[in-house]
Amino acid sequence: MHRPQYRNAQNSAMTYALDDALYRAAADDEVKVIVLGGAGEHFSAGHDIGTPGRDIDTSFERRAGLWWDHVGKPGAESRFARESEVYLGMCRRWRELPKPTIAMVQGACIAGGLMLAWCCDLIVAADDAFFADPVVRMGIPGVEYFAHPWVMGPRYAKEFLFLGERVGAERALQLGMVNRVVPRADLETSTMDIAQRIAKMPRLGLALTKKAVNQAEDLMGLRAGMDSVFGLHHVAHAHNAETGTDALAGHDARTMRDGGR
Repeated sequence: MHRPQYRNAQNSAMTYALDDALYRAAADDEVKVIVLGGAGEHFSAGHDIGTPGRDIDTSFERRAGLWWDHVGKPGAESRFARESEVYLGMCRRWRELPKPTIAMVQGACIAGGLMLAWCCDLIVAADDAFFADPVVRMGIPGVEYFAHPWVMGPRYAKEFLFLGERVGAERALQLGMVNRVVPRADLETSTMDIAQRIAKMPRLGLALTKKAVNQAEDLMGLRAGMDSVFGLHHVAHAHNAETGTDALAGHDARTMRDGGR
């Protein structure tokens, strides 16, 4: 991801470019393992809710589902169609990629950034990495790819969401949110070492193992749980739009950042 000046905030242009890259990697027999990183000081500050490159009203060729183009549609019809595609749909698409994926996380991994990391198979975190989902501050019950109870357990998921506080890399490791924590200076070399060791395994064996674990996770309710919470997520957006100034309860990137301090 290469929007370092905006902490790799996730607009649609970057989302579709990432999808292009992952599709090419999936099709390339020379690629054994895929590493997802973010340029600059931070992995991702989440959804783009305020940069000059915000493209919420731009049409893109839809890939993750059959919902219609959101542009020009009113209210919840637009939001539900867009987020079904670029957030929940894309992350599910990437989770099912049959090659192993590793998120290489430094600095901020916030809200929508969590989704990008969580749809990867492994997460290697630098010791300066921190994680948070502060969107309850907007009245919204977590980001669209609602994996919280599965990646950190239900009890801590409630604390994580209720408080919206940052969780450091070591605490994330204790909770099972990440696989390893390494010094920031060693992040790339450590991640590539793991990738190279995985790459020696049989391709089909890795693909089937990944599918087996994903299927087990879905049998534990992950997919159905996400579907149910996605509806609640949009109830919250609609409530905000009806009772306030906009679907984000008047918040932007700055107020969300300052509110968490």
